[in-house]
Amino acid sequence: MMSKSPQSSREGSLDAPTRHPLNWQEPEFYNETTLFEELERVYDICHGCRRCVSLCDAFPTLFDLIDESETFELDGVDKEDYWKVVNECYLCDLCYQVKCPYVPPHDWNIDFPHLMLRAKAIQFKKGERKISHKLISSTDMTGKISSIPIINQVVNAANKNPAMRKMASKMLDIHPQAHLPEFHRKTLRKRLRDHQPTGINAVEAGPTRGRAALFATCFCNFNEPGIGEDLVAIFEHNGIPVRLTEQESCCGMPKLEQGDLESVDKLRQKNIPQLVRLIDQGWDIVAAVPSCVLMFKQELPLMFPNDEDVLKVKKHVFDPFEYLLHRHKAELLKTEFYQPLGTVAWHVPCHQRVQNIGPKTKQILSLVPGTEIHAIERCSGHDGTYGVRNDSWAKSQKISRPVINQAKKMEADYLVSDCPMAATQIADGLELKHAETNPLSLLRKAYGI
Repeated sequence: MMSKSPQSSREGSLDAPTRHPLNWQEPEFYNETTLFEELERVYDICHGCRRCVSLCDAFPTLFDLIDESETFELDGVDKEDYWKVVNECYLCDLCYQVKCPYVPPHDWNIDFPHLMLRAKAIQFKKGERKISHKLISSTDMTGKISSIPIINQVVNAANKNPAMRKMASKMLDIHPQAHLPEFHRKTLRKRLRDHQPTGINAVEAGPTRGRAALFATCFCNFNEPGIGEDLVAIFEHNGIPVRLTEQESCCGMPKLEQGDLESVDKLRQKNIPQLVRLIDQGWDIVAAVPSCVLMFKQELPLMFPNDEDVLKVKKHVFDPFEYLLHRHKAELLKTEFYQPLGTVAWHVPCHQRVQNIGPKTKQILSLVPGTEIHAIERCSGHDGTYGVRNDSWAKSQKISRPVINQAKKMEADYLVSDCPMAATQIADGLELKHAETNPLSLLRKAYGI
């Protein structure tokens, strides 16, 4: 009797994707010759499939290069143009998680995001990243300087001044029309400096232990401190004591996207030890920006698969709504709401989708009576620096257009996204009825707290 082929060798396997660690510390990782061999292999497979054409601009760039070549095949593409594809990838991981039928355990072992990350790391190693890109990805430094009194006022005023924006376009490679976030002099850390955790004694629920340490993130600390305040109010309303982590450096995602893996490692060395100390003291870790949660849940564990401390943080870090749903399943979440939310257009950020936690935000907001949640599962096109740089701003806007059009058709009362940058990108193209664009802000409003 002939045995059947293993499921893993078939296109469209039902097996869960297997993500292999990133061997970034091995010398072969930076070998440009073998990189181009792998780029050629993967690009040719992508050309024969084209299932990812509707995602980021990396795939249309690749397919246009092939279709406009003399042979209409990959062999007609100048290998130097391979970099054009790399430059359009912003490592959202969606091609790996939801589209590609050839990811491991398939024999072809395609991991497009990790291949792009390897190429970016080689670019960075060769010194081919612009100094301006290094600067705008240094979020700790930018935030600390821009929150200093007087400097803070100057920076915020400059961000709204057309003449200063033209200067920034030349010096920092930031598009004059790109929406730049405001910097707050009174950061989240300053606002919560005297905050003491309040609430009932910690009660476990599923994997949550009932005490949460907030990793403020650069964005919530310097740019959107209100989101962090909303999270604290909601958690403590539900009997979950909240404290800030003792300190934090950038999670490392902006540096990862630049291929600056050495800087990612340095940030790991600053963040992981103090997060582990909190975990050992009985605290869970939460962060209000999906990219930061993803960094600790996926990217660092793939870079350091044998680091026990990294794996411990992975086990105890949570998306806020993931955390709240665990509490709800244990009947520990308060469901007495004081304000219906009507129709809510909820954009699902890519960096939340690839965590494979499901639509937790929708499930929690749907508990509010008189509330209808409509999900938009398309990329906003922002993705950090990609949405503000001169060479990618227009493409970023193009990627966001279908999301904006979808939101318009919903005629929703609110537009929210768990990613503050995605929310801004989408909201800029809409006439909103209400100012709240983060689901934590919306949940707090529903609670009336």
